[in-house]
Amino acid sequence: MPHETTPPPATIPPTDTPPHATVPPTDTPPRALVPSTDTPPRALVPPIDTAAPAGTVPPNHAALVRQAVRVLVANWERGHTVPSRRLYPHQWSWDSAFITIGNARWSPRRARSELLTLFGAQWRDGRVPHIVFNPDVPESAYFPGPGFWDVRAPCGAATSGIVQPPVHAPAAWRVYLADPDRAFLRRIYPRLVAQQEFLRTARRSPEGLLSIVHPWESGMDNSPAWDVPLAAVDPGPLHVERRDLAHVSADERPTDRDYARYTALALAYRDTGYLRAGAFAVQDPLFNAAYGAAEAALAKIAAACGLDPAPHHREAARMTAAMVEHLYADGLFHARDALTGRLLRSNSAAGLVPLILPDLPRDIAGALIGTALGRFQFERGGLLPSFAPGTPEYDPARYWRGPSWLNLTWLVWQGLRHRRPDLAASLAEGMIRAVAHAGMREYFDPITLEGHGCLDFSWSAALFLDVVAQHGLEGVAAPRGQVAEKSGSLTEVHDVGDHVLA
Repeated sequence: MPHETTPPPATIPPTDTPPHATVPPTDTPPRALVPSTDTPPRALVPPIDTAAPAGTVPPNHAALVRQAVRVLVANWERGHTVPSRRLYPHQWSWDSAFITIGNARWSPRRARSELLTLFGAQWRDGRVPHIVFNPDVPESAYFPGPGFWDVRAPCGAATSGIVQPPVHAPAAWRVYLADPDRAFLRRIYPRLVAQQEFLRTARRSPEGLLSIVHPWESGMDNSPAWDVPLAAVDPGPLHVERRDLAHVSADERPTDRDYARYTALALAYRDTGYLRAGAFAVQDPLFNAAYGAAEAALAKIAAACGLDPAPHHREAARMTAAMVEHLYADGLFHARDALTGRLLRSNSAAGLVPLILPDLPRDIAGALIGTALGRFQFERGGLLPSFAPGTPEYDPARYWRGPSWLNLTWLVWQGLRHRRPDLAASLAEGMIRAVAHAGMREYFDPITLEGHGCLDFSWSAALFLDVVAQHGLEGVAAPRGQVAEKSGSLTEVHDVGDHVLA
């Protein structure tokens, strides 16, 4: 029998919609994807909290916008978006948050559905699993699949038992900014609070830092930052069937030994009922920064819902202070081994992500920017490598050991927009250049911009739309008449079905 999600229930309203169903909010009438009469027309590209002046995107970039929308439409699956049809055929947690941000630019209704579908599979303890499995996809299509994790959410969906960085609250807030819908905020807010409460209850150390119990929880699976703690994991005689290698070159993926260790860690955690960490417990700067940024976003959401934002502000400040005290050294934030208390010094770009924290001290932000310019060679190509070039571990083609990912670059870009608009503009231009050069690839060589990993990757398409939106877009023709042009920008004219733009 599958495990049940047995940790103690958190105070969270039951989800009233099944997973993997289209989830327009039930407390507001379903609306076609058109501007409402009481709000300004929703363009694909209105700036959201932007600090930079709007510009004009060249015509070839307008074609890329249509291509990005086509990718998101093609990867849409009954209420959510798969990262990739072939390699990642289910719903992934932090993928959905980034996809939500892009969908908010052209279809706020889909953006709301994306988050509500994911949180429909939230566990009773508040955790949001990193994968929600589509029951129509064969077990053999992805490893480790539902049979491996052997657990179901209260809604009945098969899920994994681990989590990913909590980047969902900022995504929810951006959906609200794109299309103010307080009913959606009131619906998602308690679920987002429960997600944070799970992390505080199950993962927080006495120092105030959150631990991840598996490299997959970091989102940066095979980063060199995990080499030392992973070396202590005995993979045993496990044989892992590498289904990913049927779609992507082995030179661009984690090694067999990496996968054996990942599998051993996941099995050990599963065997505790998903309650206790095993040989890997690490306080990751990206994960902790995401938690702090989520509290800052929850403060805004609480205020919009007529609730007290002060507890969220205090929690965000506590997280920033804990990170500065325990994870910062030599111009970069580093991971910390929660089992030994030892700082795991590395050159991971995760150490720059705390720039997203609104209350990060100015001197530390300045030092991070100096590190970005020097060690990470920001000004060379406008893309952020996931690991510093010139180091022994750096590999510009292998997954998280050096290539640029748009989500990581996007996070740091957000942290720079109000601190160093000039550097933020360089990153934005780098992301646009990468997509123009290689398409909506999973990741990119940070110097040559060569694309790697799978094609038609959803968060690359989504975040490209957001980046273009914040730079401005004018005079884009409507693809096949499904997206209309109004006042020099794209607006939605009706619901876009899965057949559109195919």
